[in-house]
Amino acid sequence: MVTQNKRLIGIVLGVALILSIPLIAMQFTNEVDWGVFDFIVMGVLLLSTGLVVELVIRKVRNRDYRIGLIALALVVLFLIWAELAVGIFGSPFAGS
Repeated sequence: MVTQNKRLIGIVLGVALILSIPLIAMQFTNEVDWGVFDFIVMGVLLLSTGLVVELVIRKVRNRDYRIGLIALALVVLFLIWAELAVGIFGSPFAGS
């Protein structure tokens, strides 16, 4: 049980660390221009992906299925991220 809680703490700290990168970059350059909503959306995306990966690790016993499901979760994360950033699919949620 302690190991599982450590992984959850690691997921939350990892999300905070990743989100601190654009926050710090905004202090030094005008090229990075994130608003509060951008941080919230990316935080939700990263946290939900981390929790899905944690769920897969806990529940799926077959190693091959586990690797496949984790890879699928990461592909979905990157596709949503790319769509929100630059609009690769041209949806109404696409970035400018």
